[in-house]
Amino acid sequence: MTNAKWALDAAHSSVDFSVKHMMFANVKGSFNQFDASIEADPTDLTSANIEFTINTASVDTRNADRDAHLRGEDFFDVENFPAMTFKSTSITKTDEGEYEVTGELTIKDTTKPQTFTVTYGGTGKDPWGNEKVGFGVEGVINRSEFGLTWNAALETGGVLVGDKVKISLDVQAAKAE
Repeated sequence: MTNAKWALDAAHSSVDFSVKHMMFANVKGSFNQFDASIEADPTDLTSANIEFTINTASVDTRNADRDAHLRGEDFFDVENFPAMTFKSTSITKTDEGEYEVTGELTIKDTTKPQTFTVTYGGTGKDPWGNEKVGFGVEGVINRSEFGLTWNAALETGGVLVGDKVKISLDVQAAKAE
């Protein structure tokens, strides 16, 4: 199979994250608005071109005050940086259906190389005859490397917000006509 264009099915995809809170618990959240440009042979991603864009204002941690803080200057500064982006630069097959996808991740005004593990979930036709493909994406970023450095010291030692952020995406896409 050769590379084909795939259109992200946002209704059947998700972008989630998790970060340590108070050094001992996790806070989870999602981004509700995102898009992707995918040119790939889903059975062999090594020659794929992948670009992903996330609307930073769509952050949702199920807490309005925390979401407002995340949208502000201490974190995403959505007024000045409305999107974070990822553009693949190299893809290595590590096992059957498993890949390490490296690319340029941009958050705020900082771009750094970042690698994510991508797992091919399979392909199939939906009830309307559309060819669909699914992928799982996992990774960890260091938020302070991207200028997301706000924190508060705890009375007992440590900090309020952890530096490592676990990223998890479930991606479904339809073969573009």
